[in-house]
Amino acid sequence: MTRKTADDFHPEVLKLFDQYVHGQASRRDFLTGAAKYAALAGVTATGLLTALSPQFAEAQQVKPDDARIKATYVEIDSPNGNGKIRGYLVSPANAKGKLPTVLVVHENRGLNPHIEDIARRLALDNFIAFAPDALFTLGGYPGDEDKARELFQKLDQTKTQEDFVTAAQYLQKLPAGNGKVGVVGFCYGGGISNFLATRLPDLDAAVPFYGRQPEVADVPKIKAPLLIHYAGVDERINAGWPAYETALKSAGTKYEAHIYANAQHGFNNDTTPRFDEKAAALAWKRTIDFFNKHLRG
Repeated sequence: MTRKTADDFHPEVLKLFDQYVHGQASRRDFLTGAAKYAALAGVTATGLLTALSPQFAEAQQVKPDDARIKATYVEIDSPNGNGKIRGYLVSPANAKGKLPTVLVVHENRGLNPHIEDIARRLALDNFIAFAPDALFTLGGYPGDEDKARELFQKLDQTKTQEDFVTAAQYLQKLPAGNGKVGVVGFCYGGGISNFLATRLPDLDAAVPFYGRQPEVADVPKIKAPLLIHYAGVDERINAGWPAYETALKSAGTKYEAHIYANAQHGFNNDTTPRFDEKAAALAWKRTIDFFNKHLRG
């Protein structure tokens, strides 16, 4: 079966889906709004929603039992956050010497199979990756994207932010690590990546993918170099970029920013039709190169 892309959907359907995914529209809102476009395409609105939803197994690049990696789940104390953090820790199976570490921050659905796969991909690039589950305090990722989004709304974000601060500090002290920590995050995780850059003066690199920008007043606190990825078709997130860019320039912050023309929000997530193969490949190469530059040696 030919894999669907964003071009197979009406732009208004993609906009409705983005609103649905980010809690600005209910499932009913999506189905009602998408109905006329579904009729034109000869499908149902429910069919459109299913087609746009993640297909984790089809997109998996690195199997959990791949002999090239070592993967386990660990729990660490987070006294300033929700008390405990549970995350997925992945490293190369035949690591030589101490390796750089990367904190992987998920979208607004918790630690789903896609984010675990991202962590495994980083391990194959010779990093130690740690992907916490913000939903752990509420029972963990429930295995259903709709339920995960519902749970996410119940999180105390102040405590959750502290959990990610603790996770970064855990990596700094990890015996197998070289003491250098980078963070990469997607959507919600992109916002957390920006937040951590303002919060941790000793963070070594931050790579937010289409994430919410930090408060302008906090930008001068950023000491880590930034690699910022934006989708060209993402009015919601891109609206905050001009003020952020101005603040970064004013503060003299080291940053690179790339806007991928015609790419949709979520373009790096290869489990959905919003995935843009060309943009994702380029953004990921830039990300690995950036981490290699700033986290090794």
